[in-house]
Amino acid sequence: MNNNTTYKDSPLGKIPSDWEVKKLDDLGEFKNGINKDKEEFGHGYPLVGLMDVFDIPKVYNSNFSLVNTTDNERRDFDLKTGDVLFVRSSVKPVGVGLTTLVCEDIPDATFSGFLIRFRNNTKLDFEFKAHCFLESNFRQRLLNKSTISANTNINQVALKSLQIILPPLPEQTRIAEVLSAWDKAICNVQATIDQVEQRNKWLMQELLSGKRRLKEFSGEWKEVKMKDVFDRVTRKNTENNTNVVTISAQRGFVRQTDFFNKNIASEITDNYFLVEKGEFCYNKSYSNGYPWGATKRLNDYEKAVVTTLYICFKIKDLKRSSGDFFEHFFERNSLDRGLTKIAHEGGRAHGLLNVTPSDFFDLKITIPGFEEQTAIAQVLQAAASEVQVLRSKLDKLKEQKKGLMQVLLTGKKRLNVNSI
Repeated sequence: MNNNTTYKDSPLGKIPSDWEVKKLDDLGEFKNGINKDKEEFGHGYPLVGLMDVFDIPKVYNSNFSLVNTTDNERRDFDLKTGDVLFVRSSVKPVGVGLTTLVCEDIPDATFSGFLIRFRNNTKLDFEFKAHCFLESNFRQRLLNKSTISANTNINQVALKSLQIILPPLPEQTRIAEVLSAWDKAICNVQATIDQVEQRNKWLMQELLSGKRRLKEFSGEWKEVKMKDVFDRVTRKNTENNTNVVTISAQRGFVRQTDFFNKNIASEITDNYFLVEKGEFCYNKSYSNGYPWGATKRLNDYEKAVVTTLYICFKIKDLKRSSGDFFEHFFERNSLDRGLTKIAHEGGRAHGLLNVTPSDFFDLKITIPGFEEQTAIAQVLQAAASEVQVLRSKLDKLKEQKKGLMQVLLTGKKRLNVNSI
């Protein structure tokens, strides 16, 4: 780091004396993406859409969806190495204006009307463009200029007026090298997490189905009904507990205020179910990836309140059945086969499977004895802990990069341009 810096006043505060503040309009040109009628999609030429770039810092030539375009459209809405795509419209405010750097020419491609292309006409370091638009102060200025209707939007006029702090080109290059090194480390850890999660998924499938046994166990697994292992919980919320939660298939129990950004429960919740730590709930709602609903164990709260649409239950005898085992068992969607049959017979209504409590507790499951349940749970918990350690490392790297961006892209800390 080089801290022997003199500073000057600028419209964006104090910056190094050899840095500049420029409007994006002075640095390049913007163009909105192409809009087409729905019958034009599914054939023709590549279209880079919102989901191809959303929260993805770099995009390369790949297998994109297709749209029917003319020669003139492919010329006017082309994508070249070094172009930057801004997200024009996002459901969540934090998504609007996120950028993606086009890292190679994408022949014959056009880009979606949900995106705005920026093509610089003056010198900007290639890799620097992957970072400079994500600096927190710039992001805040962009969000301040966005508009909110059904979605949060940004337009060309607002983007052109935005100011950005620019170091000399050699320093842009050096800053980009440092930040890209952190990006590489982040990508490597994320790749390791993906690999470990795939291994853990395989391990869960093998151990919880009995296809693979731990070496000290050989006894037969038994087929039982859910009601042989669990008791239904119908405890009413007579204590007026206000910790109302919902079940997310991906995230488990989540406070309604966090999940929906508001409390959708009735103000009077004494008819809701009150569940206690270690108890389970089955959410009959179906979604992508979870067509038969989701069953989760309450771990993060001592008590919580849930809608009576959920089927709640607890283990009858903790000396004969392991709660840790069944948490993994349900996470594997081990009830899906039985729920599929119920759903086919009873159908669906209003986004819910028609599963009655009696049907649910009559479901048959095949399980090992208590000692094997405990051993399997320990193996799977150790595997899950490995992912948690890696995620902690990933979060730390992201925080480090965020801090570096804040000081390097504002000139608060300087890099020695001549260093390697």
